[in-house]
Amino acid sequence: MRKMAGNSVLLAAVSVLSACQQSYFALHVAKARLKYKVMPPAVSGSPEFERIFRAQQNGVEFYPLFMITLWMAGWYFNQVFATCLGLVYMYARHQYFWGYSEAAKKRILGFRLSLGALALLALLNRVDTISRFRSVYVACNIAQRHRTQ
Repeated sequence: MRKMAGNSVLLAAVSVLSACQQSYFALHVAKARLKYKVMPPAVSGSPEFERIFRAQQNGVEFYPLFMITLWMAGWYFNQVFATCLGLVYMYARHQYFWGYSEAAKKRILGFRLSLGALALLALLNRVDTISRFRSVYVACNIAQRHRTQ
């Protein structure tokens, strides 16, 4: 287990950065609550607050899927490629959050880019799963070349 953890430093770095990003977005929701006078547990108020709140909540909703696909793709396919896709996802989430905070229509590009990064991470997981299945049952492993040591 220690060896696997040592080989996962890039994935861990993206995970820590993404947790910081989630905290940053939550901080902006707290600031918006004060600015627009929306006290917890209320989640509705001015349209400006609701956009900021919804942008942050959408990120929270996708976060478990992101973390699972990031780590699975990194462990079982290629850590460097998964890390790069993780950074793309974080960039897209940044674009989504700030676009949505300004206007609902400005969230589309960030949302599509983040879904694309998630889809690629999921695809890497599928390729590896198929490859492992083949290596066990058909003795053919197409993903072995792409895995980091």
